[in-house]
Amino acid sequence: MSAISTSSSAGDAARTPERPKRRSFLRLLLRNRLAGLGLVVLAAIVAIAILAPILPLADPNATAPANRLLPPLSEGHLLGTDELGRDLLSRLVWGTRLSLFMGVAATLVAALLGSTIGLVAGYFGGRLDNALMRSIDMLMAFPYILLALAIVAVLGPGLLNALYAVAIVNIPFFARNIRGVTVGLSHKDFVEAARLSGMGHGRILVSEVLPNVMPVIVITMSTTVGWMILETAGLSFLGLGSQPPQADLGSILGEGRKVMLTAPHVTTIAGITIFLLVMSINLVGDGVRDALDPRLSAGALARPAPVTRIARAKNADDAAPPEGSPALAVRRLSTRFEVGERIYRAVNDVSFTIRRGECLGLVGESGSGKSVTALSLLGLVPSPPGVIRAGRVWREGEDVLSLSREKLRALRGGRVSYIFQDPLTTLHPLFTVGDQLVEAIRAHRPASHAEAWTQAVALLDRVRIPAAADRAEALPHELSGGMRQRVAIAMALANEPDLIIADEPTTALDVTVQAQILALLDELRRESGLALLFITHDFGVVSQLCDRVAVMYAGKIVEEGPTQAVLEAPAHPYTRLLIACVPILGSGKRALDAIPGLPPAVDRLPDGCAFAPRCPRATAACKEGEIPPVSVADRRSARCLYAGEVMRAATEGSAA
Repeated sequence: MSAISTSSSAGDAARTPERPKRRSFLRLLLRNRLAGLGLVVLAAIVAIAILAPILPLADPNATAPANRLLPPLSEGHLLGTDELGRDLLSRLVWGTRLSLFMGVAATLVAALLGSTIGLVAGYFGGRLDNALMRSIDMLMAFPYILLALAIVAVLGPGLLNALYAVAIVNIPFFARNIRGVTVGLSHKDFVEAARLSGMGHGRILVSEVLPNVMPVIVITMSTTVGWMILETAGLSFLGLGSQPPQADLGSILGEGRKVMLTAPHVTTIAGITIFLLVMSINLVGDGVRDALDPRLSAGALARPAPVTRIARAKNADDAAPPEGSPALAVRRLSTRFEVGERIYRAVNDVSFTIRRGECLGLVGESGSGKSVTALSLLGLVPSPPGVIRAGRVWREGEDVLSLSREKLRALRGGRVSYIFQDPLTTLHPLFTVGDQLVEAIRAHRPASHAEAWTQAVALLDRVRIPAAADRAEALPHELSGGMRQRVAIAMALANEPDLIIADEPTTALDVTVQAQILALLDELRRESGLALLFITHDFGVVSQLCDRVAVMYAGKIVEEGPTQAVLEAPAHPYTRLLIACVPILGSGKRALDAIPGLPPAVDRLPDGCAFAPRCPRATAACKEGEIPPVSVADRRSARCLYAGEVMRAATEGSAA
């Protein structure tokens, strides 16, 4: 096709979407409301402590026995005085300043020494790792507070010695954490590539490993500062930290315990200050941990909800169940990924029907919305950030998206099964494949372990796995990629489903194994009469397996119809170009076709037809308003203003 080009035009380059701005660290931190509250409290405390020298405060060490133990709100003494008549507010501000310095300094010392030990031990391994970690284990063998007391007892009471003691007892905490992360990084491909390029060990540690470990160090420090403040306050409380007349929060508490019954405000005020300071630091530390997690910047959580969030507006057009009893009927399905102010329209107004015993192929480029559509059918899109904003998924007269969690759980893996692209995401690495099949069977129907095991072996035999009884005892890593995919198919068949959703199950397989898997799926479909939704980007696979095909682009189905009719006379330019990209074996050397340009970003979809910037037939009308699907033949539709012309041109070209 002359309209196809292997390179993008200058106009395409000009339309390259701008790089999305990353949300600031502060915005990510403030998404955690408790962290935001802690940040406000901590900022106020730190600001007061920093401004202590210029604040109109009394001398914190000036004694006035005549004014001893004045209660709060006394004239000239807002928080009262201690047993020597010293102003409690002044001592509290200066003591907080000192405690903050001690906590931060001790954390920095422990982080520097502990992280260095962890990096070196985790990177070099071997005897050096053993020697360093056994030394760390010796430190960890002692209760940390007793070890700190012992160190101060040897060095002598004093603020600096207390700082050393607290830093030393916390070195193992940093060393262990950083060593574990470094061990995982030291054998990564990018580190091996740096070694092969001739970089020295020191340079690799600093330029390759340390940047990847730094977020862990920062998170560990942010969650440790509070404990450091408590530990130094504890030593001062026992008289081993700051020495009179110098005061920190711990020594103020220690002095106040002598007059706790006659003047409880001395210890109460100091205790509340310690509580607010440590709690705010811990809350901020939790927020820092979340903000540095790359999943949070993508709008995801470590533990997504078990069902995709449904937030649909009432729509009479898709409320009625379909006529007849199709295996699945999808009506105007729309799924979004809502990340802050950005909305990614991954699936837009998708409708299709799969009849019983039919195979529907869902085809499109990577990122066109195929997998998100399939995951949406059973509420498997992670929330957050996924949200289903519109549509119905009808099965046996019920809207799947309206089912309770218990009914949806029974449906998943029961009457509707899912085959994922990578079987390793389905199979647990620590359990035999037989045990996992047994679990899938017993999760949906009552059966003893022996009965389920017999059924599991029969399923493995059914999917053409040789020596099925022996293979059932194997772990997933002991099987080849093709064998693992057969196990995933067996698991999908375990409960005799009516519908199987297969998400590119042959993408990672060689052509021989791919042909075997396709033949197996087709045979099982015809034997059992089940329906199959087959997701792929390969029209060659579609022609071999599917009865009907739906072509997706930018989250919409742009063409749908019987496979043979679509292949012979595509009605949408995108379908035509996709088919032209399929290599033809035995046709001799020819230029490799490619579609010019790139798919649009789904958070900035253009007006009109999303394919218009790449389409050789596009006109000004294609870029204005919604392009609805139009019927072009019996059971065929396309979202194109010139669908009839495209189909006629394809028919004439094939005839010629």
